[in-house]
Amino acid sequence: MSVSDAHTTPYALPKLRQHYRQAAADEAASRRFYELMNAYTERDAVVLAYKAASEAIMAKHTGGLFDKLDRVKSASRQFDHAVQLNPRNPEIRFLRFSIESNLPGFLGASKHVDEDREMLTTTLLQHPKSGLDAESFRVVRDFMLTHEHVRGPQAAQLRQLPE
Repeated sequence: MSVSDAHTTPYALPKLRQHYRQAAADEAASRRFYELMNAYTERDAVVLAYKAASEAIMAKHTGGLFDKLDRVKSASRQFDHAVQLNPRNPEIRFLRFSIESNLPGFLGASKHVDEDREMLTTTLLQHPKSGLDAESFRVVRDFMLTHEHVRGPQAAQLRQLPE
């Protein structure tokens, strides 16, 4: 894919980030996001993580309990694959963390929360050498602080970092 193609594809990261934010808040947007991501057949690890996130978000809008569980399990397998392809990518870890940290504990599907929280906190504290662009840094930092996934001295450090 050429550089110009990267901005016109529906799978460009800025577009996926926008779809993800909208899908998290709106059922119609989540269905559009799922349809887009379901059509993705390539192997880019970050895009695969967005595909996993779309599957997990659809679990909210699926009818029966077994259908919800199937979607969560499918999303978990997809996240595992994305992490396996690129284990140090903070965006992949953030997507998995943001989904797993919101799942009910009784599902037993939140097994990476502590690992991902630690990786994300360490990455954020390295900013601007974190590997995250300014937008991603802001989104991840704000999520971690707003939902109190980071507290105490580390939270204070994160609040002081420039974007």
